Amino acid sequence: MRDGEVVVGPGMVELLEAIRRTGSLRVAAGELEMSYMHAWGLVKTMNRGFRDPLVELSRGGAARGGARLSARGEEVLALYREMEAEAARAVAGPWKCLERLLS
Repeated sequence: MRDGEVVVGPGMVELLEAIRRTGSLRVAAGELEMSYMHAWGLVKTMNRGFRDPLVELSRGGAARGGARLSARGEEVLALYREMEAEAARAVAGPWKCLERLLS
């Protein structure tokens, strides 16, 4: 969160990974079954929320444009995944206890 706005979260991280994999915002959005405009809005939010843009976009034309993660985008993605892994390890014991209570 930054100024009351989510600037990185699970869906945004999935979008970053899809952009990294495909090199295209449009293709990444399609893979995630989200509209291009929604994906574009998420990228704008992420880019605005960090000191440096996470995604670099190039316009279409003959070269067909594209999207790629910046160095900061790669860093944020790695840190987010590290935080997820640490959180999963931290709750593993209590989760097993809670799981035993499920019907």
